[in-house]
Amino acid sequence: MDPPSCIIKKLGLSDYQATWQAMKDFTEHRTTASCDEIWLLQHLPVFTQGIAGKPEHLLNNNHGIPVIKTDRGGQITYHGPGQLIAYLLLDIRRLKIGVRELVRCMENAVIDLLETYRIQAFNHIEAPGVYVNNAKIASLGLKIKKNYCYHGIALNVDMDLTPFSFINPCGYRNLQVTQTKNLGITDGMEILSIKLANYLQEKLLKGLSSDHHDH
Repeated sequence: MDPPSCIIKKLGLSDYQATWQAMKDFTEHRTTASCDEIWLLQHLPVFTQGIAGKPEHLLNNNHGIPVIKTDRGGQITYHGPGQLIAYLLLDIRRLKIGVRELVRCMENAVIDLLETYRIQAFNHIEAPGVYVNNAKIASLGLKIKKNYCYHGIALNVDMDLTPFSFINPCGYRNLQVTQTKNLGITDGMEILSIKLANYLQEKLLKGLSSDHHDH
Protein backbone atom coordinates (compact mmCIF):
# COMPACT_ATOMS: atom_id res chain seq x y z
CA MET A 1 0.00 0.00 0.00
CA ASP A 2 1.33 3.43 -0.91
CA PRO A 3 2.01 5.77 2.01
CA PRO A 4 -0.43 8.67 2.31
CA SER A 5 0.77 11.72 0.44
CA CYS A 6 2.43 14.53 2.34
CA ILE A 7 0.39 17.47 3.58
CA ILE A 8 2.22 20.76 2.93
CA LYS A 9 1.54 23.55 5.44
CA LYS A 10 2.78 27.12 5.02
CA LEU A 11 3.14 28.71 8.43
CA GLY A 12 4.78 32.02 7.53
CA LEU A 13 6.92 33.80 10.15
CA SER A 14 6.66 31.65 13.27
CA ASP A 15 7.96 31.70 16.83
CA TYR A 16 10.50 28.92 17.39
CA GLN A 17 9.30 27.75 20.78
CA ALA A 18 5.65 27.57 19.69
CA THR A 19 6.52 25.70 16.48
CA TRP A 20 8.77 23.25 18.31
CA GLN A 21 5.94 22.53 20.78
CA ALA A 22 3.51 22.05 17.89
CA MET A 23 5.89 19.50 16.30
CA LYS A 24 6.17 17.60 19.57
CA ASP A 25 2.37 17.61 20.02
CA PHE A 26 1.80 16.43 16.45
CA THR A 27 4.33 13.61 16.86
CA GLU A 28 2.92 12.59 20.25
CA HIS A 29 -0.63 12.24 18.96
CA ARG A 30 -0.08 10.87 15.46
CA THR A 31 -0.89 7.27 14.56
CA THR A 32 0.15 4.90 11.81
CA ALA A 33 -2.84 6.26 9.85
CA SER A 34 -1.70 9.91 10.10
CA CYS A 35 -0.47 11.60 6.94
CA ASP A 36 3.09 12.87 6.92
CA GLU A 37 3.43 16.65 6.89
CA ILE A 38 6.01 19.17 5.67
CA TRP A 39 5.83 22.58 7.36
CA LEU A 40 7.30 25.51 5.44
CA LEU A 41 8.10 28.60 7.48
CA GLN A 42 10.55 31.24 8.64
CA HIS A 43 11.55 31.93 12.23
CA LEU A 44 11.97 35.11 14.19
CA PRO A 45 15.67 35.56 15.12
CA VAL A 46 16.82 32.71 17.38
CA PHE A 47 19.88 30.58 18.07
CA THR A 48 19.07 26.91 18.64
CA GLN A 49 21.47 24.53 20.33
CA GLY A 50 21.16 20.81 19.59
CA ILE A 51 21.37 18.00 22.14
CA ALA A 52 25.13 17.70 21.72
CA GLY A 53 25.53 21.48 21.54
CA LYS A 54 28.51 22.92 23.39
CA PRO A 55 28.07 26.38 24.94
CA GLU A 56 31.54 27.47 23.82
CA HIS A 57 30.31 27.58 20.22
CA LEU A 58 28.32 30.70 21.15
CA LEU A 59 31.05 33.32 20.76
CA ASN A 60 29.13 36.52 21.44
CA ASN A 61 26.43 36.93 24.07
CA ASN A 62 25.75 40.64 23.51
CA HIS A 63 23.27 40.36 20.67
CA GLY A 64 19.88 40.15 22.37
CA ILE A 65 18.93 37.08 20.31
CA PRO A 66 17.45 34.25 22.41
CA VAL A 67 19.35 30.95 22.68
CA ILE A 68 17.09 27.91 22.97
CA LYS A 69 18.30 24.43 23.87
CA THR A 70 16.30 22.13 21.64
CA ASP A 71 15.95 18.36 21.13
CA ARG A 72 17.33 17.97 17.61
CA GLY A 73 20.72 16.55 16.83
CA GLY A 74 23.65 18.81 16.02
CA GLN A 75 25.31 21.88 17.45
CA ILE A 76 24.30 25.55 17.44
CA THR A 77 22.78 27.35 14.46
CA TYR A 78 20.90 30.54 13.68
CA HIS A 79 17.39 30.99 12.29
CA GLY A 80 15.92 34.29 11.18
CA PRO A 81 13.60 35.95 8.65
CA GLY A 82 14.70 35.26 5.08
CA GLN A 83 15.69 31.67 5.85
CA LEU A 84 13.42 28.95 4.43
CA ILE A 85 12.76 26.14 6.88
CA ALA A 86 11.16 22.83 5.95
CA TYR A 87 10.17 20.75 8.97
CA LEU A 88 9.58 17.09 8.13
CA LEU A 89 7.04 15.26 10.27
CA LEU A 90 7.38 11.75 8.90
CA ASP A 91 6.65 8.13 9.71
CA ILE A 92 10.07 6.81 8.73
CA ARG A 93 9.08 3.17 9.27
CA ARG A 94 6.25 3.54 6.77
CA LEU A 95 8.59 5.28 4.33
CA LYS A 96 11.10 2.42 4.88
CA ILE A 97 13.87 4.96 5.27
CA GLY A 98 16.77 5.02 7.74
CA VAL A 99 18.05 8.16 9.44
CA ARG A 100 21.22 8.39 7.36
CA GLU A 101 19.21 7.92 4.19
CA LEU A 102 16.73 10.57 5.34
CA VAL A 103 19.55 13.06 5.90
CA ARG A 104 20.85 12.31 2.41
CA CYS A 105 17.36 12.82 0.94
CA MET A 106 17.11 16.24 2.58
CA GLU A 107 20.56 17.28 1.38
CA ASN A 108 19.93 16.01 -2.14
CA ALA A 109 16.62 17.91 -2.34
CA VAL A 110 18.53 21.18 -1.76
CA ILE A 111 21.36 20.11 -4.10
CA ASP A 112 18.87 19.34 -6.89
CA LEU A 113 17.02 22.61 -6.26
CA LEU A 114 20.25 24.61 -6.61
CA GLU A 115 21.17 22.60 -9.70
CA THR A 116 18.09 24.02 -11.47
CA TYR A 117 19.81 27.42 -11.09
CA ARG A 118 23.08 25.99 -12.42
CA ILE A 119 24.70 26.15 -9.00
CA GLN A 120 26.81 23.18 -7.99
CA ALA A 121 26.37 22.23 -4.35
CA PHE A 122 27.73 19.37 -2.25
CA ASN A 123 27.19 17.55 0.99
CA HIS A 124 29.97 16.37 3.32
CA ILE A 125 29.68 13.00 5.03
CA GLU A 126 31.37 14.25 8.20
CA ALA A 127 29.48 17.57 8.39
CA PRO A 128 25.77 17.30 7.50
CA GLY A 129 24.32 20.12 5.44
CA VAL A 130 24.72 21.58 1.96
CA TYR A 131 27.70 23.64 0.80
CA VAL A 132 28.52 25.85 -2.18
CA ASN A 133 32.23 26.63 -2.62
CA ASN A 134 32.81 25.42 0.95
CA ALA A 135 30.31 27.93 2.37
CA LYS A 136 27.27 26.44 4.09
CA ILE A 137 23.91 27.27 2.53
CA ALA A 138 21.67 24.76 4.33
CA SER A 139 21.81 23.14 7.76
CA LEU A 140 19.76 20.28 9.15
CA GLY A 141 18.88 18.50 12.35
CA LEU A 142 16.39 15.79 13.29
CA LYS A 143 14.70 14.20 16.26
CA ILE A 144 13.51 10.59 15.95
CA LYS A 145 10.90 9.34 18.40
CA LYS A 146 9.15 5.97 18.03
CA ASN A 147 9.86 5.78 14.29
CA TYR A 148 8.56 9.32 13.78
CA CYS A 149 10.81 12.26 12.96
CA TYR A 150 10.50 16.01 13.31
CA HIS A 151 12.72 19.11 12.83
CA GLY A 152 14.24 19.35 9.35
CA ILE A 153 16.33 21.53 7.04
CA ALA A 154 16.97 25.29 6.81
CA LEU A 155 18.00 26.97 3.53
CA ASN A 156 19.47 30.48 3.63
CA VAL A 157 17.61 32.59 1.05
CA ASP A 158 17.74 36.34 1.69
CA MET A 159 18.60 37.06 5.31
CA ASP A 160 20.96 39.04 7.51
CA LEU A 161 23.88 36.62 7.83
CA THR A 162 25.61 38.68 10.57
CA PRO A 163 24.37 36.53 13.51
CA PHE A 164 26.23 33.52 12.07
CA SER A 165 29.44 35.39 13.00
CA PHE A 166 28.38 35.26 16.68
CA ILE A 167 28.69 31.45 16.69
CA ASN A 168 30.74 28.58 15.35
CA PRO A 169 27.99 27.49 12.94
CA CYS A 170 27.14 23.84 13.58
CA GLY A 171 30.24 23.66 15.77
CA TYR A 172 32.75 24.56 13.04
CA ARG A 173 35.14 27.43 13.67
CA ASN A 174 35.33 30.01 10.86
CA LEU A 175 32.75 28.20 8.76
CA GLN A 176 31.55 30.56 6.04
CA VAL A 177 27.85 30.79 5.27
CA THR A 178 26.11 31.90 2.09
CA GLN A 179 22.57 32.25 0.74
CA THR A 180 20.70 31.95 -2.54
CA LYS A 181 20.52 35.75 -3.00
CA ASN A 182 24.32 36.00 -2.88
CA LEU A 183 24.56 33.31 -5.56
CA GLY A 184 22.50 35.36 -8.01
CA ILE A 185 19.19 33.54 -7.52
CA THR A 186 16.42 36.12 -7.87
CA ASP A 187 13.53 33.77 -7.04
CA GLY A 188 12.26 34.51 -3.55
CA MET A 189 10.85 32.59 -0.63
CA GLU A 190 7.50 31.69 -2.22
CA ILE A 191 8.93 30.01 -5.33
CA LEU A 192 11.84 28.37 -3.50
CA SER A 193 9.56 26.95 -0.80
CA ILE A 194 7.31 25.27 -3.39
CA LYS A 195 10.31 23.87 -5.25
CA LEU A 196 11.97 22.60 -2.08
CA ALA A 197 8.76 20.90 -0.90
CA ASN A 198 8.42 19.20 -4.29
CA TYR A 199 12.01 17.94 -4.27
CA LEU A 200 11.69 16.71 -0.68
CA GLN A 201 8.55 14.73 -1.51
CA GLU A 202 10.14 13.31 -4.64
CA LYS A 203 13.23 12.14 -2.71
CA LEU A 204 11.24 10.71 0.20
CA LEU A 205 8.87 8.75 -2.00
CA LYS A 206 11.48 7.48 -4.43
CA GLY A 207 14.22 6.94 -1.87
CA LEU A 208 17.78 7.64 -2.87
CA SER A 209 18.45 7.50 -6.55
CA SER A 210 22.18 8.05 -6.15
CA ASP A 211 24.96 9.11 -3.85
CA HIS A 212 26.98 10.92 -6.50
CA HIS A 213 26.83 14.23 -4.67
CA ASP A 214 29.23 13.11 -1.93
CA HIS A 215 32.30 15.26 -1.79
